[in-house]
Amino acid sequence: MPVNEAVARRPRSADGSRLQGTDEATVVQYERCGAWVVGARGPYDMSTVTPLADALDTAAKEHPKVVLDASGITFADSALLNLLILTHQAADFRVAAPAQQLKRLLQLTAADTVLKIRETVDEAAAC
Repeated sequence: MPVNEAVARRPRSADGSRLQGTDEATVVQYERCGAWVVGARGPYDMSTVTPLADALDTAAKEHPKVVLDASGITFADSALLNLLILTHQAADFRVAAPAQQLKRLLQLTAADTVLKIRETVDEAAAC
């Protein structure tokens, strides 16, 4: 199953428009030392994870090594955790520079024993 199908779609209001939070999650992508880097900024939960899921799914299909720059993630819950595990299963995947809240989530769930966690994007990309 593609990673983008494994997460819930952003909820919609009664008129069909997408609901937006005050803190918008954003995704940027670039190449670094032969790895494809997906940079995530903002909070990631069930209502905001879809663009990141789409980016990681595409990256996993098109690039031999994928790095998530997690330094800008301000909140993460089980939706992001699920996405990280699914991406790990689909690609040579590394998580770089996770912020403290994400580090704690990875430790509490023991996902840090499964995922390749690195201190910097350069280290994750093996520059």
